[in-house]
Amino acid sequence: MTTVTDQKKKSASNKTSLKNTNKECNAVKSPFSRRSFLQKGLVGASTVAIVGLSGNKAQASGGLTKGDAAILRFLAAAEILESDLWQQYNELGGIQDSEVPGGSGNPAYTAALSVLDGDMDQYVHDNTDDEFSHFEFINAFLVAHGIQPVNLNPFRTLPSSAATGAQQIGRLTNLMQLSVDTSWWTRYRSDNTNPDFGDTFPQAVPGLVAGQFPAIPRSDADLADAVHLQAIANTAGFHFAMIEQGGTSLYPSLAQRVTNAEVLRILLSIGPTEAMHFQTWHDKAGNAPPLTDPTNGLIFPDLNSPPFGGELFQTNLIMPEPTIFLDRKFPICSIVRPTETKGAAMGAVNFLTMTGLFRGQSPEFFAVLTGLAKDADAAHGHGNGGD
Repeated sequence: MTTVTDQKKKSASNKTSLKNTNKECNAVKSPFSRRSFLQKGLVGASTVAIVGLSGNKAQASGGLTKGDAAILRFLAAAEILESDLWQQYNELGGIQDSEVPGGSGNPAYTAALSVLDGDMDQYVHDNTDDEFSHFEFINAFLVAHGIQPVNLNPFRTLPSSAATGAQQIGRLTNLMQLSVDTSWWTRYRSDNTNPDFGDTFPQAVPGLVAGQFPAIPRSDADLADAVHLQAIANTAGFHFAMIEQGGTSLYPSLAQRVTNAEVLRILLSIGPTEAMHFQTWHDKAGNAPPLTDPTNGLIFPDLNSPPFGGELFQTNLIMPEPTIFLDRKFPICSIVRPTETKGAAMGAVNFLTMTGLFRGQSPEFFAVLTGLAKDADAAHGHGNGGD
């Protein structure tokens, strides 16, 4: 039987195929194309130099200051890392096609994700496509200005999921031992606190940040118990939003440090797409069914009932609640938060590291990522106090 959802997917697939002809031709011309990342993984990484990763070597070139180049290089690295994690999600729970190739899908995991929304596979596919487009564009812009693009291929050393549907290639990120922070849920619902003022926020799912949990099936053994598999899908749903709220804040935070008008335009144009992603996933996370994972005791609470519920937890309150901004003397305002620019890049690296996304990575990986972040944070744009 063909369902409405099937028809929507078929229609979306047809639209995708029409878009691909020119896209694939352009991708072939790029030394850092998505097809290379998606299908080759770590193949040839030992012969690929880590080019242009130290912001200290980025000289003013092609109209870009050293600081602007450093910000773009850090964002390119961040988008490559995002692309890596979204690729893993798409291989198992999204739509695999010529636009986002790689993997063959995992029907059981895809079905568990669909409990959060019937179109989750399409959303996962499109988010994956968007992140690849971000790093490809930023790298191409760097090359056009005589600056080496970012290449993290030598660090694709983490294992893939062994579950049916996943490619067996090296990864940059680890989705199988996550400590997912869900404080973004209450942060965007508070009307009198803001992380830029030093405020902290309660977790929506306290157990998620306290342990190490998979957001994708680690092997087909994770498919055996339906409740356990749903817990994995729920974890993914909250992780999707956690990742995208980070990008929602990172772009406006770093935009305050740039000097070049085109670089500012890039950050102001990409940043809002991250907010669109976050808004989508924020809504879907609220549909995660309450449950207790029988294999590890992880609890997903009913966020609409005591001891939760109310304005800090109610699942349909997904619009950013007006809150304090800049100074408490001003009226509250609906805003992205945080947007403090000081230490924004290093803060993002520390946060993602804390959540286990890079668990198992090498010291060399962390040295490179830290160097990129510090160089971005050292950029001196207009009005950032020269910190």
